[in-house]
Amino acid sequence: MDARFSHALEQMPPAVADYLRPLLQSEQFDGTLSAQQFSELKDLSCLSDKELRVRLLPLAAAYSYTPISHFNVGAICRGVSGRLYFGGNIEFSTVQLGQTVHAEQCAISHAWMKGEHGVKDITVNYSPCGHCRQFMNELSTAEALRIQLPERQEQSLQYYLPESFGPKDLDIDARLMKPSSLHYQAPDKSDVLRKAVEAMNKSHAPYTHNHSGVALLLNDGSIYNGAYAENAAFNPSLPPLQVALIQVLMASKHFTQIVQAGLAETETGIISHYSATRTTLDSINSDILLEYLML
Repeated sequence: MDARFSHALEQMPPAVADYLRPLLQSEQFDGTLSAQQFSELKDLSCLSDKELRVRLLPLAAAYSYTPISHFNVGAICRGVSGRLYFGGNIEFSTVQLGQTVHAEQCAISHAWMKGEHGVKDITVNYSPCGHCRQFMNELSTAEALRIQLPERQEQSLQYYLPESFGPKDLDIDARLMKPSSLHYQAPDKSDVLRKAVEAMNKSHAPYTHNHSGVALLLNDGSIYNGAYAENAAFNPSLPPLQVALIQVLMASKHFTQIVQAGLAETETGIISHYSATRTTLDSINSDILLEYLML
């Protein structure tokens, strides 16, 4: 077992650690807990729903990748299906700080790429920054979203973001995580580009119309993809590369395993992700091949 997970288990009640240990030792563990597993953990630990989520935060924070700050933040979001998704903050050396992924963004994007269409609640070990509060305000379930912090009462997103600015202020009905009706295709392209297009069809880009997706091929043959998540406030938008990198980390894989990437985006969009994708990939490994497709 990875040392970071062993350290996380040491911070948990014995009953919780004993239940999680075989899961973490399995190659099939994907950084999630089903509603049934969470219920079993509650029964074993005699903890409340809130208490258990808070006690699981060290495991979420163990997924962080922080070469700059060494400050690990963990988040756990519960999808509308009842499944729990872990996430941690992600930093990249040698590129500007705007490429950073916050833990809340990580957990939510993790859930989104695994098929969730909304988030019921999110638990974080530190109070969400303004950037993350704005990011969450784009969600399909923003009005009902609940936020839980350690030693605090659960509160609504509106409590943390009063008098908010969001999609409705720009007359936009689309919301992040709502089912998409996009149907881009690239049947004659490489596996990597086809997976990038698959992610592109999930993208949320009502402001620039730059539907886009990224796929990453690892040296073990696995491919992980991510879709673009746009935000009404623009800056909290999450690029498709970062969403794909989240999937790599949450599968307990490493960025050093990436050998090839594919970026697919619309030719009619107002912006392009090409230069930022290439630059951020170079910060990981300049030898990563990047295939590019405009549709």
